[in-house]
Amino acid sequence: MTKSKRPLISVNPLNGKTLKTYQEMSQEDLEKAIGRADKAFVSWRNRSFSDRAVILKRASNLFEERSEELARLMALEMGKKLSDGQGELALCAEIFDYYAEEGEKILAPQHLSTREGESTLVFQPLGVVYGIQPWNFPFYQPARFTAANLIAGNVVLTKHASNVPQCAEAFAQLLFDAGVPEGVYTNLPITSGGAASIIDDDRVKGISFTGSNAAGAMVAEQAGRNVKKTVMELGGVDPFIVLEDADMDLTIQRFAEGKLGNCGQICLAAKRIILTEPIAEEFLDRATKLFQALKPGDPLVESTDYGPLCTEKAAEQLEDQVSKSVKAGAQLLVGGKRNGAFIEPGILTEIPAGSPAAVEELFGPIACVWVVPDEEAAVKLANDSPFGLGGSVYTQDHERGRRVAEQLECGTAFVNHAASSYASMPMGGVKKSGYGRELGELGIKEFVNQKLIRYFN
Repeated sequence: MTKSKRPLISVNPLNGKTLKTYQEMSQEDLEKAIGRADKAFVSWRNRSFSDRAVILKRASNLFEERSEELARLMALEMGKKLSDGQGELALCAEIFDYYAEEGEKILAPQHLSTREGESTLVFQPLGVVYGIQPWNFPFYQPARFTAANLIAGNVVLTKHASNVPQCAEAFAQLLFDAGVPEGVYTNLPITSGGAASIIDDDRVKGISFTGSNAAGAMVAEQAGRNVKKTVMELGGVDPFIVLEDADMDLTIQRFAEGKLGNCGQICLAAKRIILTEPIAEEFLDRATKLFQALKPGDPLVESTDYGPLCTEKAAEQLEDQVSKSVKAGAQLLVGGKRNGAFIEPGILTEIPAGSPAAVEELFGPIACVWVVPDEEAAVKLANDSPFGLGGSVYTQDHERGRRVAEQLECGTAFVNHAASSYASMPMGGVKKSGYGRELGELGIKEFVNQKLIRYFN
């Protein structure tokens, strides 16, 4: 066996203590893992939908049974509050349950109308698919990719983020305990540098990536050279539009959910708060008081309002973005101070063009606020971005909310609710937020061969 390259270290961001160290998989072991997956596909694709569904149902039950244990693991390894972790695991159970129940129906052959003969569209698995997953939702992110592909008959290789190796191991163990055969799901303990060869391997038929735009572009470029299907979810700077007729109590509640959930470390988080002038003062006053009342603490303690970011490095980067924005002229109404891996929830206003808060994704509990005169200006500002993942609009006029939502250049738009994910609803972005969809009917069809069969007499 060749020597491992570098360790994957699990660190508690609350106190900086090392929890566990893993050795990166060697190139020789990686080659064997891909070979096992390729071999496993032959038998897995021929298992009936009902057989595969039974296994997914067991996995769904295990997510519920192990919710407390796995939520605690996320709290220790990446700082997620227990309540946030339990919500994530409930969604994982919902996803596996949804695909177990609906997968066969979604992928049933479709008979098409033709002028002569008969035509049928069938959906067939591609083979080995590779998921590159982030750290912010170490169970939900791989769950949405894995469940859809397992029920479709594909086999899955997964590279988790290097800072959550314990969660990666626990996810794989849960699937094995549910009855997933060896090789049908494989956790790859590798760093980014060790992952390049996987995309080039002819046995790997598709790649799904969730992460930064820069890293996603490199993965897509390499996959493109190999003519391989990809799905890209590359984050965003989602607008949160508050119109003058919004229900302010509801809006503040949704703002707290959309900005503070997972300590702001969500691709679909409310990142650009766009207020129409008539309600700006009230919103900022209430949001400032809300943030001032929040208390940091151990994510394992239920009374904690917010925990640390995933790493101290992440907190330092966010602190730097806030500092540079303030130096450029932005006003910091509240918060923004760092203590280790903790960042006080903050609000930036008067944000100048070109500053980090105006052009970069601030991944944490910092709200960036703009005030505009009216609905038209709000929509224009919302769409003035290279990204287009999600967005939300707040108004008591249902038709007005629908009209604004339809104008937003994004993959997912919500009215009177913070952007979020559901097992049966597709999620994905446009522009530099990526392409392709996960979850729902669209998600299961990303990595299948949609084959047309024509019959003539």
